[in-house]
Amino acid sequence: MTDWHRRRRKALGQHWLVDRRVLGRIARAADFSDADTVIEVGAGSGLLTELLARRASRLIAVDIDPALAAALRERFRGRDNVSVVERDVLALTPEEIVARGGGRLPYVVVGNLPYFIGTAIVRHFLNARAQPRWLLVTLQLEVAESIAAAPGRMSYLGVQVQYYAEPRVLFEIPAGAFRPAPKVRSAVVRLDTRDGVAVDVDDREAFMRLVRAGFAAPRKHLRNALAIGLEVGPGEAEAMLAEAGVEPARRAQTLSLEEWAGLYRAHRRSSASGPR
Repeated sequence: MTDWHRRRRKALGQHWLVDRRVLGRIARAADFSDADTVIEVGAGSGLLTELLARRASRLIAVDIDPALAAALRERFRGRDNVSVVERDVLALTPEEIVARGGGRLPYVVVGNLPYFIGTAIVRHFLNARAQPRWLLVTLQLEVAESIAAAPGRMSYLGVQVQYYAEPRVLFEIPAGAFRPAPKVRSAVVRLDTRDGVAVDVDDREAFMRLVRAGFAAPRKHLRNALAIGLEVGPGEAEAMLAEAGVEPARRAQTLSLEEWAGLYRAHRRSSASGPR
Protein backbone atom coordinates (compact mmCIF):
# COMPACT_ATOMS: atom_id res chain seq x y z
CA MET A 1 0.00 0.00 0.00
CA THR A 2 1.29 3.46 -0.88
CA ASP A 3 1.91 6.26 1.63
CA TRP A 4 -0.89 8.19 -0.08
CA HIS A 5 -3.36 5.43 0.67
CA ARG A 6 -2.18 5.23 4.27
CA ARG A 7 -2.68 8.96 4.71
CA ARG A 8 -6.09 8.80 3.03
CA ARG A 9 -7.28 5.93 5.21
CA LYS A 10 -6.06 7.68 8.35
CA ALA A 11 -7.94 10.83 7.34
CA LEU A 12 -11.07 8.73 6.86
CA GLY A 13 -10.72 7.21 10.32
CA GLN A 14 -9.53 3.82 9.08
CA HIS A 15 -6.91 1.98 11.11
CA TRP A 16 -5.58 -1.31 9.76
CA LEU A 17 -6.03 -4.31 12.00
CA VAL A 18 -2.77 -6.24 11.59
CA ASP A 19 -2.41 -8.36 14.74
CA ARG A 20 -2.87 -11.92 13.52
CA ARG A 21 -3.98 -13.21 16.92
CA VAL A 22 -6.78 -10.67 17.03
CA LEU A 23 -7.69 -11.35 13.42
CA GLY A 24 -7.86 -15.06 14.19
CA ARG A 25 -10.07 -14.40 17.19
CA ILE A 26 -12.50 -12.39 15.05
CA ALA A 27 -12.53 -15.08 12.36
CA ARG A 28 -13.33 -17.75 14.95
CA ALA A 29 -16.15 -15.63 16.39
CA ALA A 30 -17.69 -15.41 12.90
CA ASP A 31 -19.67 -18.63 13.17
CA PHE A 32 -21.39 -18.46 9.78
CA SER A 33 -22.73 -21.53 8.02
CA ASP A 34 -22.35 -22.84 4.47
CA ALA A 35 -25.75 -21.32 3.69
CA ASP A 36 -24.60 -17.78 4.59
CA THR A 37 -23.15 -15.21 2.24
CA VAL A 38 -20.46 -13.33 4.18
CA ILE A 39 -20.14 -9.60 3.46
CA GLU A 40 -16.87 -8.13 4.70
CA VAL A 41 -17.08 -4.35 4.93
CA GLY A 42 -13.83 -2.45 4.39
CA ALA A 43 -11.77 -5.48 3.40
CA GLY A 44 -8.68 -3.32 2.83
CA SER A 45 -5.47 -5.33 2.57
CA GLY A 46 -7.28 -8.67 2.85
CA LEU A 47 -5.79 -10.09 6.07
CA LEU A 48 -9.17 -10.87 7.61
CA THR A 49 -10.55 -11.73 4.17
CA GLU A 50 -7.99 -14.51 3.89
CA LEU A 51 -9.13 -16.09 7.15
CA LEU A 52 -12.83 -15.81 6.33
CA ALA A 53 -12.33 -17.19 2.83
CA ARG A 54 -11.06 -20.48 4.23
CA ARG A 55 -14.55 -21.31 5.51
CA ALA A 56 -17.04 -19.19 3.56
CA SER A 57 -18.95 -20.68 0.68
CA ARG A 58 -19.39 -17.14 -0.69
CA LEU A 59 -17.43 -14.15 0.61
CA ILE A 60 -18.03 -10.66 -0.76
CA ALA A 61 -15.23 -8.22 0.07
CA VAL A 62 -16.43 -4.61 -0.15
CA ASP A 63 -14.04 -1.66 -0.35
CA ILE A 64 -14.54 1.87 -1.67
CA ASP A 65 -10.86 2.39 -2.59
CA PRO A 66 -10.16 1.49 -6.26
CA ALA A 67 -6.51 0.59 -5.66
CA LEU A 68 -7.32 -1.61 -2.67
CA ALA A 69 -10.18 -3.29 -4.53
CA ALA A 70 -7.83 -4.02 -7.45
CA ALA A 71 -5.25 -5.48 -5.06
CA LEU A 72 -7.93 -7.67 -3.49
CA ARG A 73 -8.98 -8.98 -6.90
CA GLU A 74 -5.39 -9.84 -7.67
CA ARG A 75 -4.81 -11.47 -4.29
CA PHE A 76 -7.88 -13.68 -4.58
CA ARG A 77 -7.68 -14.38 -8.28
CA GLY A 78 -8.72 -17.97 -8.89
CA ARG A 79 -10.60 -18.24 -5.56
CA ASP A 80 -14.09 -19.05 -6.77
CA ASN A 81 -15.71 -18.35 -3.41
CA VAL A 82 -14.42 -14.75 -3.16
CA SER A 83 -15.70 -11.72 -5.05
CA VAL A 84 -14.80 -8.04 -4.68
CA VAL A 85 -17.30 -5.16 -4.84
CA GLU A 86 -15.71 -1.74 -5.32
CA ARG A 87 -18.35 0.60 -3.94
CA ASP A 88 -19.36 2.68 -0.95
CA VAL A 89 -21.25 0.19 1.22
CA LEU A 90 -23.71 2.93 2.22
CA ALA A 91 -24.63 3.51 -1.43
CA LEU A 92 -25.93 -0.04 -1.96
CA THR A 93 -28.70 -2.05 -0.37
CA PRO A 94 -27.66 -5.42 1.07
CA GLU A 95 -29.57 -7.12 -1.76
CA GLU A 96 -27.51 -5.17 -4.29
CA ILE A 97 -24.25 -6.11 -2.57
CA VAL A 98 -25.24 -9.78 -2.50
CA ALA A 99 -26.28 -9.71 -6.16
CA ARG A 100 -23.12 -7.92 -7.33
CA GLY A 101 -20.98 -10.39 -5.40
CA GLY A 102 -22.73 -13.47 -6.73
CA GLY A 103 -24.15 -14.44 -3.34
CA ARG A 104 -27.57 -15.23 -1.98
CA LEU A 105 -29.61 -14.67 1.14
CA PRO A 106 -29.26 -15.17 4.07
CA TYR A 107 -26.12 -13.16 4.78
CA VAL A 108 -23.95 -12.00 7.67
CA VAL A 109 -21.66 -8.96 8.04
CA VAL A 110 -18.07 -8.85 9.30
CA GLY A 111 -15.79 -5.82 9.29
CA ASN A 112 -13.24 -3.52 10.89
CA LEU A 113 -15.32 -0.37 10.49
CA PRO A 114 -13.89 3.15 10.14
CA TYR A 115 -14.60 5.09 13.31
CA PHE A 116 -16.30 8.02 11.63
CA ILE A 117 -18.94 5.96 9.79
CA GLY A 118 -19.08 2.82 11.91
CA THR A 119 -22.49 3.53 13.43
CA ALA A 120 -23.87 4.64 10.06
CA ILE A 121 -22.85 1.27 8.58
CA VAL A 122 -24.46 -0.62 11.46
CA ARG A 123 -27.70 1.35 11.06
CA HIS A 124 -27.58 0.86 7.28
CA PHE A 125 -27.78 -2.92 7.65
CA LEU A 126 -30.22 -2.95 10.58
CA ASN A 127 -32.63 -0.57 8.82
CA ALA A 128 -32.51 -2.56 5.58
CA ARG A 129 -35.43 -4.56 4.27
CA ALA A 130 -33.15 -7.61 4.11
CA GLN A 131 -31.31 -7.64 7.44
CA PRO A 132 -28.25 -9.81 8.14
CA ARG A 133 -28.55 -12.71 10.56
CA TRP A 134 -25.86 -10.99 12.58
CA LEU A 135 -23.08 -8.41 12.38
CA LEU A 136 -19.60 -8.87 13.87
CA VAL A 137 -17.81 -5.54 13.71
CA THR A 138 -14.98 -3.54 15.23
CA LEU A 139 -16.00 -0.17 16.64
CA GLN A 140 -14.65 2.43 19.00
CA LEU A 141 -15.03 0.94 22.50
CA GLU A 142 -17.14 3.85 23.73
CA VAL A 143 -19.55 3.34 20.82
CA ALA A 144 -19.67 -0.44 21.30
CA GLU A 145 -20.49 -0.02 25.00
CA SER A 146 -23.15 2.57 24.20
CA ILE A 147 -24.78 0.20 21.72
CA ALA A 148 -24.85 -2.68 24.21
CA ALA A 149 -25.71 -0.68 27.36
CA ALA A 150 -28.52 -1.71 29.69
CA PRO A 151 -31.07 0.73 31.15
CA GLY A 152 -29.22 3.11 33.41
CA ARG A 153 -26.58 3.80 30.76
CA MET A 154 -28.76 3.76 27.65
CA SER A 155 -28.33 6.21 24.79
CA TYR A 156 -30.34 7.14 21.74
CA LEU A 157 -27.96 5.01 19.66
CA GLY A 158 -28.51 2.10 22.03
CA VAL A 159 -32.27 2.30 21.57
CA GLN A 160 -31.86 2.54 17.78
CA VAL A 161 -29.72 -0.59 17.66
CA GLN A 162 -31.48 -2.65 20.33
CA TYR A 163 -34.83 -2.09 18.65
CA TYR A 164 -33.55 -4.41 15.90
CA ALA A 165 -30.75 -6.46 17.46
CA GLU A 166 -29.28 -7.94 20.61
CA PRO A 167 -25.72 -6.55 20.94
CA ARG A 168 -22.83 -8.00 22.94
CA VAL A 169 -19.32 -6.59 23.37
CA LEU A 170 -17.11 -9.65 22.83
CA PHE A 171 -13.64 -8.29 23.58
CA GLU A 172 -11.45 -5.21 23.47
CA ILE A 173 -8.62 -4.71 20.99
CA PRO A 174 -5.41 -2.97 22.08
CA ALA A 175 -4.30 0.05 20.08
CA GLY A 176 -1.07 -1.73 19.16
CA ALA A 177 -3.06 -4.23 17.08
CA PHE A 178 -3.68 -1.48 14.50
CA ARG A 179 -1.54 0.43 12.02
CA PRO A 180 -1.54 3.32 12.59
CA ALA A 181 -2.39 2.92 16.26
CA PRO A 182 -5.57 4.83 17.11
CA LYS A 183 -5.81 7.23 20.03
CA VAL A 184 -9.03 5.57 21.19
CA ARG A 185 -9.80 2.06 22.41
CA SER A 186 -11.60 -0.41 20.17
CA ALA A 187 -13.81 -3.45 20.66
CA VAL A 188 -15.46 -6.21 18.70
CA VAL A 189 -19.24 -6.23 19.06
CA ARG A 190 -21.69 -8.83 17.84
CA LEU A 191 -25.26 -7.87 16.96
CA ASP A 192 -27.76 -10.70 16.51
CA THR A 193 -30.81 -9.41 14.68
CA ARG A 194 -34.14 -10.12 16.30
CA ASP A 195 -36.98 -12.17 14.89
CA GLY A 196 -39.09 -9.04 14.46
CA VAL A 197 -38.39 -6.03 16.68
CA ALA A 198 -37.92 -5.54 20.42
CA VAL A 199 -41.17 -3.64 21.07
CA ASP A 200 -44.48 -3.30 19.26
CA VAL A 201 -45.06 0.24 17.99
CA ASP A 202 -47.21 1.28 15.06
CA ASP A 203 -44.76 3.77 13.53
CA ARG A 204 -41.02 3.16 13.91
CA GLU A 205 -39.99 6.63 12.72
CA ALA A 206 -42.41 8.36 15.09
CA PHE A 207 -41.20 6.13 17.94
CA MET A 208 -37.58 7.07 17.24
CA ARG A 209 -38.49 10.77 17.09
CA LEU A 210 -39.98 10.49 20.57
CA VAL A 211 -36.87 8.71 21.88
CA ARG A 212 -34.64 11.35 20.28
CA ALA A 213 -36.73 14.05 21.97
CA GLY A 214 -36.23 12.31 25.31
CA PHE A 215 -32.47 12.39 24.82
CA ALA A 216 -32.52 16.04 23.68
CA ALA A 217 -31.27 17.06 27.13
CA PRO A 218 -30.04 13.81 28.72
CA ARG A 219 -28.89 15.45 31.94
CA LYS A 220 -32.34 16.86 32.62
CA HIS A 221 -35.31 15.07 34.12
CA LEU A 222 -37.54 13.49 31.48
CA ARG A 223 -40.28 16.01 32.22
CA ASN A 224 -38.02 18.84 31.10
CA ALA A 225 -36.18 16.91 28.39
CA LEU A 226 -39.41 15.90 26.65
CA ALA A 227 -40.79 19.42 26.96
CA ILE A 228 -37.69 20.68 25.15
CA GLY A 229 -37.50 17.87 22.59
CA LEU A 230 -41.22 17.81 21.75
CA GLU A 231 -41.65 21.57 22.10
CA VAL A 232 -44.54 21.21 24.53
CA GLY A 233 -45.22 22.62 27.96
CA PRO A 234 -43.74 20.90 31.02
CA GLY A 235 -47.26 20.14 32.26
CA GLU A 236 -48.15 18.31 29.05
CA ALA A 237 -44.91 16.33 29.22
CA GLU A 238 -45.61 15.41 32.84
CA ALA A 239 -49.15 14.26 32.02
CA MET A 240 -47.82 12.03 29.27
CA LEU A 241 -45.26 10.51 31.63
CA ALA A 242 -47.94 9.93 34.27
CA GLU A 243 -50.14 8.12 31.75
CA ALA A 244 -47.20 5.87 30.84
CA GLY A 245 -46.40 5.20 34.49
CA VAL A 246 -42.94 6.80 34.28
CA GLU A 247 -41.68 9.05 37.06
CA PRO A 248 -41.08 12.55 35.64
CA ALA A 249 -37.83 12.90 37.59
CA ARG A 250 -36.19 9.98 35.81
CA ARG A 251 -33.65 10.55 33.05
CA ALA A 252 -33.74 9.18 29.51
CA GLN A 253 -30.81 6.81 30.01
CA THR A 254 -32.72 4.88 32.70
CA LEU A 255 -35.64 3.77 30.52
CA SER A 256 -35.94 0.31 28.99
CA LEU A 257 -37.23 -0.20 25.46
CA GLU A 258 -40.55 -1.40 26.89
CA GLU A 259 -40.88 1.84 28.87
CA TRP A 260 -40.07 3.89 25.78
CA ALA A 261 -42.78 2.00 23.91
CA GLY A 262 -45.28 2.71 26.70
CA LEU A 263 -44.33 6.38 26.64
CA TYR A 264 -44.71 6.44 22.86
CA ARG A 265 -48.24 5.00 23.11
CA ALA A 266 -49.15 7.61 25.73
CA HIS A 267 -47.80 10.31 23.44
CA ARG A 268 -49.86 9.00 20.52
CA ARG A 269 -53.03 9.00 22.65
CA SER A 270 -52.23 12.49 23.86
CA SER A 271 -51.65 13.74 20.31
CA ALA A 272 -54.87 12.13 19.09
CA SER A 273 -56.97 13.73 21.83
CA GLY A 274 -55.52 17.19 21.20
CA PRO A 275 -54.32 19.84 23.69
CA ARG A 276 -55.39 19.32 27.27
